[in-house]
Amino acid sequence: MSTRRHPDELTDSSGLVRLHESIAALLASRGQWRQAYHHLRSALDLASAKGSEPIHVPEQLRREVDRLRKEHAEVQEQSLRDSLTSSYNRRYLDQRLLALPGEMDENSAGLAVALVDLDWFKQVNDTYGHLLGDRVLQRVVELLQEGLPAGAFCARYGGEEFVLVLPDIDASSAVAVCETTRARIERYAWHQLVVGLRVTVSIGLAHEQRVAQAVGRLPTSHEEQLLRADSLLYTAKQSGRNAVAYQEDGVAHLAGPASGRRTVVAPRVVGYY
Repeated sequence: MSTRRHPDELTDSSGLVRLHESIAALLASRGQWRQAYHHLRSALDLASAKGSEPIHVPEQLRREVDRLRKEHAEVQEQSLRDSLTSSYNRRYLDQRLLALPGEMDENSAGLAVALVDLDWFKQVNDTYGHLLGDRVLQRVVELLQEGLPAGAFCARYGGEEFVLVLPDIDASSAVAVCETTRARIERYAWHQLVVGLRVTVSIGLAHEQRVAQAVGRLPTSHEEQLLRADSLLYTAKQSGRNAVAYQEDGVAHLAGPASGRRTVVAPRVVGYY
């Protein structure tokens, strides 16, 4: 049977819909599902734009289209995940930090960004090997993600550094979340992985409140907030590690048991450009 059509028919949207539909059915009968899917999408787009009647989609083609959609979604998700830890990657982190301020409403409590770094991780790799080090990173991510508030997420920043992003949260609650997370990692039974292993983390927490009467705005950019978190991570490290450092009224503090330490090193000076 010939598939040639009169030129006038091809200029008609319904004719184009039927053409794409027939090509999709032909390709599907040959098992060429991806090509069939593209023609089916063209037919659907044309039908939707012109308000045409719904097109007929063979059941097997419908199933394959659903499979391809799921496959595409999985590929997209994998592109935003760190291959080792399955936490989100830097690409996703940057995308979300750019988008979050615009998603904040007038009642938002603000945005907290916490930079988390494993203490003495090089010694773990040197002592127990990189395979065990990889297992430690994977377990730390599981512990970081445990009990996060709704909308919060963990992303790998690089090496043994991770970022916790806590949207719509006030400063004191953000400190509490980070301190609970730090303590959870410290208390974990690391000896079950290997005898003698101990793992702790240091955390620098930077909280930004929404600008009054300016929905969708924060006083600093996400790059500046990450720099502030990094400077406070320096405070946590230099003040003895295994601590959460944050600022209140411009003064650096340590949360939880670490607050009793006599010396709290001031954050590094952060330059904004």
